[in-house]
Amino acid sequence: MRGMNDKPIITRIKALRSAMREHAVQACIVPSADPHLSEYLPEHWQARAWLSGFDGSAGTLVVTDDFAGLWTDSRYFEQAERQLDGSGIDLMRQRVAHAAEHVDDLIERLEGQAVVAVSGDCISLAGARSLRSRLKAAGMNLRTDLDLPGAVWEQRPALPHSPVHAQDPAWTTGTRRERLEHIRTQMTRQGATHHLLSSLDDIAWITGLRGSDVTYNPVFLCHLLIDTNGSTLFVDLSKVAPGQAAELEEDGIRLRDYGDLAQVLGTLPADAGIMFDPARVVVDVTDALADGVRTIERANPSTAMKAIKSDAEIDHIRATMREDGAALVQGMHEIERRLLAGEALTELDVADILREKRSQRPAFVSESFGTIAGYMANGALPHYCATPEHHAQLKAEGLLLVDSGGQYQGGTTDITRMWAFGPTTAEQRRDCTVVLKGMIALSRARFPAGVSGPQLDALARAPIWAEGAEYGHGTGHGVGYFLNVHEGPHSIRPPVAGGALVALEPGMITSIEPGLYKPGRYGIRHENLAVVRNGTKTEFGCFHRFETLTLCPIDTRALDPSLLAPDERDWLNDYHRTVCAALSPLLDDVDRAWLKARCAPV
Repeated sequence: MRGMNDKPIITRIKALRSAMREHAVQACIVPSADPHLSEYLPEHWQARAWLSGFDGSAGTLVVTDDFAGLWTDSRYFEQAERQLDGSGIDLMRQRVAHAAEHVDDLIERLEGQAVVAVSGDCISLAGARSLRSRLKAAGMNLRTDLDLPGAVWEQRPALPHSPVHAQDPAWTTGTRRERLEHIRTQMTRQGATHHLLSSLDDIAWITGLRGSDVTYNPVFLCHLLIDTNGSTLFVDLSKVAPGQAAELEEDGIRLRDYGDLAQVLGTLPADAGIMFDPARVVVDVTDALADGVRTIERANPSTAMKAIKSDAEIDHIRATMREDGAALVQGMHEIERRLLAGEALTELDVADILREKRSQRPAFVSESFGTIAGYMANGALPHYCATPEHHAQLKAEGLLLVDSGGQYQGGTTDITRMWAFGPTTAEQRRDCTVVLKGMIALSRARFPAGVSGPQLDALARAPIWAEGAEYGHGTGHGVGYFLNVHEGPHSIRPPVAGGALVALEPGMITSIEPGLYKPGRYGIRHENLAVVRNGTKTEFGCFHRFETLTLCPIDTRALDPSLLAPDERDWLNDYHRTVCAALSPLLDDVDRAWLKARCAPV
C-alpha cells in the first residue's frame, strides 16, 4: 500500500531512520493521535498510516535502526498483515498472551542511554509521563520536542478547512452561557482561574458549535481556554462567519487563531491556576505554560456533564431512532430483495445502500462511523472494513453482520444486526441466540444507583461463557448527542486493575453489544443503544434500569428460539411489537409488510 503520495513504504521508513540518526535518536514511536487525542484523525495527523501503510484506526509504529514494528489489536490483525506485506514492517500482535507490548519490546531492543522520540503533539501529558518513567527506569531518555515523521513527510495534507456552524436551535437544549457558568463553578471549587480543553467533542458541546473537520464526528479543530471573565476559542478564524463570531462575542467567547494557543499559555500571569485533564491534553500544550503557573489536574467537568442527556435530548433521540430504524428496514429489505432475485451484491453495496437510505431521512448529516458489513468469515473481524481491493460477495446463505450508524441533528446512532437471507447451520443459529441472550440479560438489568459498567459487564458475558466462549472487546460504550459515537466517561467492559469505576447515571446512553467470533468462519454481534433510567426505590435505595432506544428488527431467521427461556422470548416479542408500532407509519406498504414478517412473534 502506498497512499497519500507515491513514495514506497520502505523509502519512507528509510527517510525516518535518516532523520533519527541526524538527531541522535535510537527509536521513534509513532502513535495514532493528534493534538486533540481524537479517535478519528484528519489526514494531516495520520503519520502512522503514512509511514506504515496500515490505515486501521488503532495502532502504534515503532522504528529503530534495524527494526520496524506495528502494534495493533485483534480487530485489525488480518488487515494489518495484508497492508504491511512487503513493507519491511513486522506485525506485532497486541494484547495476545506472552506477546510484549511496544514499550517492553523497545526496552528489550535498545541499550542503556538510548534516546526515544515521540512527537509532543500526539501524546498526552499522562502518556508522556508514563513513557518517560518506564524509559528512565531502563536508563533511557525520552524526547518529545521532535516531530520526526513530520520532518520527512513530503506532500503532507493541509489542515482541514470546513466551516464552523451553530447547532440547529430546533435540536438544542441548554445554552453555552449556562454550560460555561457551570464549568466556572467547578473551576472555583478547584481554585482555578483558567480551564484548558483540547478535546473536540467537549468544546463542541460547550459552545454549541459543530463542524466537519474529523471524519464521522461533527466537530472542528480548536482549543478552548475558559477564564473567570470569559473564554478564548482558538480556531482557524476564516472558518467562523462574522455573524457567528458576533454571537460568540455576546456570550463572552473571544476568537484567536488556532496557532496562537502556545503564545497565550506562555503569557499567563504568575498567579494563574490552570485546570486540565492530563489524559486529554498533549504534552506540547502543557510545555507551553508560563513558568510558575499553578496546574490543577482534574477530569474535564464537561465530559461528565454532556454524558447525561436531558429529557428533551432523549425525546429527540427517540425520534431519531425511529428515522434510523426506518432507513435500516428499507435498506435491508432492498438488499434481501435484490440478493434473492439473483443480483450480484457485495459488502460494499451494503454500506452504499444503507448510506443512501439514511441520507433520505430528515435531519441526517453523515454516517457516525464507517459501516462494518462482514459476510461470514469477515464478520469474525470486529472492526472489519471492506475495500474495493478486499471484500466479499454476498450469498443467499449464512450470516451477514452489519454494524452501522448515523449522525442526525437529533442524535447519534450505532446498531449491529445479524441477517440471514438463506439457509444457516444449527451452530450459527445457536451462537446467534447465545449472544442475543447476553444482550437481553444486560438490557433487562436492574441495578443500584452507583453501580458502574464494569460491575455489569459479566451479565452480558454469562450466557456466552456458559457455552465455553468469550469475546475480546467491551460490551458497551457511551454515545454522544450529535457528537462522537464513542463517548466517555462511562463504559461497560471487564474491570481493569486501577481503572476508574464511573457510575451509570440516569440520562447516560450506552451501547449493549456482546459478541462471539469464530475466525475464518463467522462472527456474531447484536447491538442496541440504551439509556439509563430511574427505576424503583426500595428499602435498599434507588435502583436504575435500561430503556432500549434502538428500533430495528432482530432477524429471527438467524436464531434458534428453542434456546430462549420464556422470559427471554417475551422480551424479544415485546421488543418487536414496539419496533413494528414505531416504524410502520414511516414505511410504504411493501416495506411495512417485510417489517411485519421480521417482527412476527416467536
